[in-house]
Amino acid sequence: MLANLNDGEKGLSLAYLIREWIYSSTTYRKESDMFSLTTKWVQRIVCVATILLPLGVSAEVPWQFADKTRYMAMGDSLAAGYGAIPATQGYAYLLYKEGVFDHVPNTLLSSVGLIGATSQDVLEKQVPLAINPFVPTVITITVGGNDLAAILGGADPTTVLLNFQANLTAIFSQLQSGLPTAQIYINNLYDIPEIPQARPVVQAFNQIVEGVAGAFSVPVADVFSAFEGRRGLLLIQRHGADQFEVHPSNAGHRAMANAFKAVIQNN
Repeated sequence: MLANLNDGEKGLSLAYLIREWIYSSTTYRKESDMFSLTTKWVQRIVCVATILLPLGVSAEVPWQFADKTRYMAMGDSLAAGYGAIPATQGYAYLLYKEGVFDHVPNTLLSSVGLIGATSQDVLEKQVPLAINPFVPTVITITVGGNDLAAILGGADPTTVLLNFQANLTAIFSQLQSGLPTAQIYINNLYDIPEIPQARPVVQAFNQIVEGVAGAFSVPVADVFSAFEGRRGLLLIQRHGADQFEVHPSNAGHRAMANAFKAVIQNN
């Protein structure tokens, strides 16, 4: 019967049959004869198969990983959303949720940021994850805070800064070599007014970030300026906060996201 119908008529016929089956199933639920109920459903299943096979019902195109925008957030605890409550209010998640790189349904997020990660950790552990298997199309990097902490803890500044420069150079070099079409962004470090001795070290790190990033044509999100002169962006500025709680608050992560967004939209 359906073979002589066009596609629109077939659709109407199927809709009619399905409606009738749903109606009849309600009637059968009121019967006490379970054998009759089972027999009727078997007949329906066979009938559906008989109708659909000749129609050549096509399957939906399968989901393709390669077609998606793949965003990887690399770096330390800031990239992992530490300090934000919940962590999904971290800057990387904000960039993802707000569709900065692409529409959310078309974006895959991989956050490999790790609490305590140094530039050496990013180079040795996170860069390989980016090149294979995730193969991101967009990368944000937040690194240097834990290298800086080593200096504040008594490590030799010259040694730490030279190592940071070498590591950052290798990070960009390997990423651009392994992922030649990926867009890479990095942020500079914010100052911590509550730790005055940190400011000159922060400035030294930021000079390295600017220099190395410039050599590889990697845009820099100016987080330093976004935090400068503002309060409430760091957890250490809360009443009764621990003196070493230097991570951003929710407002701080928002400021970081805005700094990244500004540089992304201009490149």
